[in-house]
Amino acid sequence: MAKIFYSMSGEGRGHAARVRTMTEHLRHEHELVLFAPNEAYDFLAPIYNTPEMTGVEVRRLPGLKFYYTQRRLDLTKSIFRGLNFLGGMGRNVRETAAILKSEQPDLVVSDFEPILPKAARKCGIPVVSLNHQDFLVSYDLTSLPPSLQWYAWAMGMVVRAHHVDKQQTVVSSFFTPNLRPGFHDVVQVGPLLRPDVCRAQPSEAGFILSYVRKATTDDTLELLKLCDRPVKVYGLGKRPADGPLTFHEIDEQRFTEDFTNCDALIGAAGNQSLGEAIYLGKPVLALPESSHHEQMINSHFLKQMGVGSWTAIESFAKSHLISFLDGLSKFRENLAQYRGRTNGNPPALAAIRQHLPTNSLV
Repeated sequence: MAKIFYSMSGEGRGHAARVRTMTEHLRHEHELVLFAPNEAYDFLAPIYNTPEMTGVEVRRLPGLKFYYTQRRLDLTKSIFRGLNFLGGMGRNVRETAAILKSEQPDLVVSDFEPILPKAARKCGIPVVSLNHQDFLVSYDLTSLPPSLQWYAWAMGMVVRAHHVDKQQTVVSSFFTPNLRPGFHDVVQVGPLLRPDVCRAQPSEAGFILSYVRKATTDDTLELLKLCDRPVKVYGLGKRPADGPLTFHEIDEQRFTEDFTNCDALIGAAGNQSLGEAIYLGKPVLALPESSHHEQMINSHFLKQMGVGSWTAIESFAKSHLISFLDGLSKFRENLAQYRGRTNGNPPALAAIRQHLPTNSLV
């Protein structure tokens, strides 16, 4: 049995969902301590910091956060607060290094979180990077529009700021273009899938699933009411039904059941939700915010694969919805080559295990 320290970004549920997937596979073999900021801590702590859950502990860690003004991503505020976070990086790394020296983990795994891996390198502890964001520097993105290629280049500097010397870089993504020159050692894996998703037997029960951000406007909801079938909305909390729209609290089991049985997905364009949709064979109408460039990139690859369509949520109109619904049959045909075949769990776990002490492997 090895001791693994595992950290993640705290914005959105994608990072925490990937970490939970790996944790569920590793916790029966090894001791894990999860370091989680913001929403990731709020998601994982109630699951693992319980008396009946042994072998896993969740600890809070400072982290970057997106900020919203009038329901729109506020890049200025997000960057300003981010600079404050970076200003405290040295102190946070030193404090975390002291913890590592005291507790002596065998391996550090990081999902786009800079403090723990930087502390690990100071202590001589091996590091595996397992995330999605490294695609910005390692993937050939020449098929994207010039504006998004420029964004990828600029954000690549942020990704590199997270970098330390590491034993392995693993990129989890629903799209797998060629690697750029010089990145041949990067391991490409598919989406990291929750156990319930892996076990699911997808069907089409005659409703649309919509997973949206809290900042979603009333105009978007009015358009969703024009769907030709019921729409189950997650992400806005419980509220009274509004025509064909019903609103549901995030309950993992129920959400997975609805994901498995929906006809299609409409909503945000995070890598995790798109990856699960493609694995389950669900067409997607992606609605990224125009200022959320990473989701814009995801949306472009979604369309290139022929498994869905997209429009910036600020431009969402009835014509986009009708075109998507009319194209469901074609999207399902294109999804056939991916459905049930994109599970990135086995190669990701293999990449982690190969860097554990040999006497800890089972």
